[in-house]
Amino acid sequence: MSGQQEQFQEKTEQATPKRREDARKKGDVARSKELTTMGVMLCGSAALAVLARPIGGGIVDGFTGALVTERAKIMDANYGPQALAEAGVAAVGALAPFFVVVVVAALLSSVALGGWAFSVQAIAFKGERLSVIKGVQRIFSMKSLNELLKAVAKFAVVATAAVIWLWLSSDRLLGLGTQTPGAALGGAAELLVQSLIILSASLLLIAAVDVPFQLWDHAKKLRMTRQEVRDEQKDTEGRPEVRSRIRQLQQEVATRRMMEAVPEAAVIITNPTHYAVALAWDSERMSAPRVVAKGQDLIAARIRALGEEHDVPLFSAPPLARALYASTRIGQEIPAALYTAVAQVLAYIFQLRDFEGPAAEAPEAPEPDVDESLFTGPVRRS
Repeated sequence: MSGQQEQFQEKTEQATPKRREDARKKGDVARSKELTTMGVMLCGSAALAVLARPIGGGIVDGFTGALVTERAKIMDANYGPQALAEAGVAAVGALAPFFVVVVVAALLSSVALGGWAFSVQAIAFKGERLSVIKGVQRIFSMKSLNELLKAVAKFAVVATAAVIWLWLSSDRLLGLGTQTPGAALGGAAELLVQSLIILSASLLLIAAVDVPFQLWDHAKKLRMTRQEVRDEQKDTEGRPEVRSRIRQLQQEVATRRMMEAVPEAAVIITNPTHYAVALAWDSERMSAPRVVAKGQDLIAARIRALGEEHDVPLFSAPPLARALYASTRIGQEIPAALYTAVAQVLAYIFQLRDFEGPAAEAPEAPEPDVDESLFTGPVRRS
């Protein structure tokens, strides 16, 4: 029943990091074919513009060196294939820098969106790809419609750029007929390279629209239902006993850190047996006394024992101990409502520390007045 409910739930939640990582392991990342096409075309045409003369010169030199030979070698039947092979090697060598630029551009532009993600699962054989029904569904899907619209838009943009460029270059094109063959070929090659750069640059508009769309579409595809998020959290956090053990270890670490702060406390206010709250006070660094440790029963007993071991004064004030325990968390300063009561205790402790007279003349212990409402919960800070 829950599976049927999950099937009809809307995917309104953003994908979790685990969902995105699992999709990446399967090779499912955002990709833009238009970005790759634009990168290859633009870098290829730019490389051709820069390397046109070296490439042309290398090809001409290669063929010239291979085909211009001595009269005696022409009659050799094996010379023709060998010369053509040498000319082909020379042409490939001349074109090698151009091929390197195109290959690097293809690799970088393909991983620019989504990063590198190689997955065997993405290229593995899947029987559903041979299904006629699924094939028809893919043909008439929204994705196919988007691809069709992109193709039409791409054609319109490139065609518009081509028409504008031809109109602007019409005088140069017509002028080629009045030039010598060598000059006309050079001018035509220059126009051809410039045309490739202009038409490739026009693809920037298509890529600028397609990249945000692919990011949005990929994020939409990875969306999850609330039930899927809850199920993932259960799987990630593990079984209840594991979570309980983790919480126990975290509590032990927190308690150990708390106990390490007890020797630095200025006073430990007790209940005297059920509660113990250790307060730290430094007039130069603190605006109010701060709770560094607190506990009930066994934890309170450990705090008292540790305080006695390190000569930290213990002061029995049950209402104040309960109020501090209920109203202040560890590491927080005490609430303003308890300033007066705690100040009375600290003043008494400091007087005892500095007192050197007879016991009969020792300062009298105060009885802090505390509002009983502080026992029920946190206090609002003024």
